[in-house]
Order: sequence, then C-alpha cells, then structure tokens
Amino acid sequence: MKKASTLKRSLGVVLTALLMLTWFSPMQQALRTLPDSITLTQGQVSVLALGGLTASASDSLTVTASQDETLAQVGAVTVLAQSPGKGELLLSLFGIPLRRVEVEVSPDKRLIPGGQALGVAMRTEGVLIVGLSDTAQGVCPARDGGLQAGDVILAVGGEAVADTEALTQLVNAAGGQPLAIAFSRDGQAHTTTLTPHVDAATGAVRIGAWVRDSTAGVGTLSFYDPDTGRYAALGHAITDGDTGAVLSVGEGQVLRASIVAVQRGQSGAPGELKGSFLREKETLGDIRRNTILGIYGTMDEPAENPLYPDGLPIGLRDTVHTGAATILATVDGGGIAEYAVEIVRVNPQSSPAPKSMVIRVTDERLLEKTGGIVQGMSGSPIIQDGKIIGAVTHVFVGDPTQGYGLYVDWMLQEAGAI
Repeated sequence: MKKASTLKRSLGVVLTALLMLTWFSPMQQALRTLPDSITLTQGQVSVLALGGLTASASDSLTVTASQDETLAQVGAVTVLAQSPGKGELLLSLFGIPLRRVEVEVSPDKRLIPGGQALGVAMRTEGVLIVGLSDTAQGVCPARDGGLQAGDVILAVGGEAVADTEALTQLVNAAGGQPLAIAFSRDGQAHTTTLTPHVDAATGAVRIGAWVRDSTAGVGTLSFYDPDTGRYAALGHAITDGDTGAVLSVGEGQVLRASIVAVQRGQSGAPGELKGSFLREKETLGDIRRNTILGIYGTMDEPAENPLYPDGLPIGLRDTVHTGAATILATVDGGGIAEYAVEIVRVNPQSSPAPKSMVIRVTDERLLEKTGGIVQGMSGSPIIQDGKIIGAVTHVFVGDPTQGYGLYVDWMLQEAGAI
C-alpha cells in the first residue's frame, strides 16, 4: 500500500510539473495573449510570436517566417496585409486547429493632420431643459408632466420646436390649455401632456422649465480626409455644462479661431484656451455628428497643415505602443506647433470607446505655456512613428500633464458614418 501511495504521489508531482511547464510554454503563452482580432492597413507588416504554432492565412494575407533571429527562436512569423477586407489566421499544432484570429485590413490611407484651433457653434435639435423651477404660486407644470433636466423638447402641440423663441410662442399661444409635448430622454422618444400655468396678475404663461438651444466654444481639428472632404475634431462630445447631456445637432458650424489667451492648468483646476471666432465668423465647415467620440462634418475647402502638407498615413490601434509620440496644437498666435509627449498606457479595445490611451506631456515648451493639456486642446492629433494614431480627448483633473487619447480607428468610423 505504501508503494502504491508513493507511486501516486510521484505521478501527481510529475503531472503537475508537466501542466505547469505546458501552461508557461511559449505556445500556451501565445494562445493566451493573442487577441481575437487585429487590424492592419494595406501593405503593413506585423510580427506575431506564436511559440511553435504554425499559421496559415486567407488570400488577403501572407504569412512567412520571421527574418529576425531573436524572434525566430520563439517561432515568430510576419503577417503582410495585401489587400483591403477581412482575413483570417488559423493557428495549428501538428495540423490540429487551435485558434482563429480575425484580421481586418484597411486601405492604405493618408490624412491631413489637424492642430488648428476651431471655433465650434452649434444649435441643438429641439431645446434642452437645463433646470426646473416653481412659479410664484408654487407649481411646476413641467415637473408635473414628468419632464426633467436633460430632456430635449422636440415638439409642442404637434409643432416642431426649433429654438427657445419658438417654444415661448407655442406655450403663450396655448394659454392655460393642455399641451402635448414630444421630447427625448437619453436618445429615446417620449410624449407627455402638461398644462401651462397662467399668472393671474401678469398674464404670463409658464411651464416651469429653463431651456437652452445653442452652445459655443473652442476646440482643435484632429484630421481632414482629402478623399472625402470630411473632418474629425474634439475627440469627445459637446455636452451641456449644467446637465452633462450630449447635445443633439440641429445645426452647427466650425469656424476659424484665434487663441488670444491661455489659462494655465494646475492640479484640481483644468486650464483653458481662450479663443476669438464669432466676431470674424469665418465658417470652415458644418457639424453633422456630435458623439462621445467627437464632432464630425465636412469642410467647405480642403484643410492644410504647414508642418505636414502632404499628410501622414494612419496607424491603427494594433500598432500603437507605449513610448515617444508627439501632438499638434495651437496654443498661441504662432499657429500649429508640434510638442513631445509620451504614451504611458495603451488600452486594448475591440469596439469604439473613449479613453484608448494615456499620454503625458514631456515638452518643456508646452508645459511652460499651458501647464500641460488644457481645455480647447481636445482633438489635438497624436502622431507616433510617422503616423496619425489618434487624438487628445480629456485632461486628468488632478494632473494637467496627463490626459486621455482616442484611437484614430474609432474616429474614422464615425467620420465614415456621416
């Protein structure tokens, strides 16, 4: 019995050791770490360490043994993206399929990088409720009708509401009669009925809602696509300052802006670029989409960048890595300048989402001028390895030298949806 027990223990130790060796083998590490999908641009070469696995590919891809001796020791291969479309890598061991990796190949594309300061002026679709208040008699018809801050009033009594003036006229015309209200909340359509309050002393008609129909500010152009005439900017949505709601676009323009002052950023207090654009009002293009990934539209004339007049190729998310990079921004009257940054974290993303990467400003010139990333720099293009890889989106409130960036992949998708 003792011999049998000893044999079992020894066998268990051996099996455990084999499992551990297998788990930490290059092959198993490759299977665990390879993503379900990768994105490449046409003509791009990517190196994958497969740890002894073999790879076969669909017609749009070519797989060959790595020419790098160090990588060849762990069974690395190079993948060449030949033509646009979707392909597939099949990873096998001794002819047994173990893993499939989808490969999306985008056309080789060049964009004109931005960096120009933009004035952004936008009217909402409908009017946004930014707050509710009681009348002098202590009633609030809007609240009684189920409305709340952040809702967007689209129509009153079947009549479309284009702006605050139109809403006032429709409410006054109704007097104290019930009104059918069509509104949206979080992108969903709703209806309700409310009865405006008529002040007996003044005759004023009120529904008890503070509303807004427009907004304006300064941002930065991310890129211009010379093939389509479309642009991307900001890298984040235009939101209402009181409610945080993403504003729906009724009508909007981007305008040429001049930076007239800078409020430096500091811990706990984000800085700001102060720009002038409404006085001159030189319209550059329209605004057709306002999403959590920026604003998008078409330019009236081709955008130009004196630093990169011929444009730059794009670098999709699978090529982005930690390390040195640059951003383009306009923070004074000197126009577009290029500043050094470091990408300190890259977040794997398989679908469009903000906060793709974290960047830190390392350029002493920019730190001296602004303290780091400030409001108005959102949209500044990020360049790495000679390619446009994304745009600046938000600053860290506690550390203005750091902020988030957005992959250019997601911005191209949004621009293409116009």
